[in-house]
Amino acid sequence: MSYLVYVAWFGAAAVALLWLRDARIFWRTGLPGFRTAAYRGVAFTALALAGVGVSYVESLELVGLGLILLALYLQGRVARERIWTTESTLDRATGLAPRKQR
Repeated sequence: MSYLVYVAWFGAAAVALLWLRDARIFWRTGLPGFRTAAYRGVAFTALALAGVGVSYVESLELVGLGLILLALYLQGRVARERIWTTESTLDRATGLAPRKQR
C-alpha cells in the first residue's frame, strides 16, 4: 500500500466535508442553490469513495486520485448564492450562515 492511498482518503474526506457544509447551509437558509449542491454532493462523495477504492489497487492509484480530483472539480462547479460578506474563514469552512426567518 502506497502513501497515495492516504492522500486519497484525505481527498475523500474533503469532498465529504464540503458536502456536509452545503447541507448545513441549506438547512439554515433554505436557499435553492445550496439544496442542489447538497443533493449533488451525495453523488460526488460516492465518486470520491469509489476513487479511494480504486486507489487500493497498486497499478491504479493515479486513476483513483483522478476520480477524487474530478469529484472536487465538479463540486466546485455547482452554482450557489453568495451568503457571506465579512465572516471569518472558520465560519465559512463550517458553514455558519444566517438563519432563515420563520
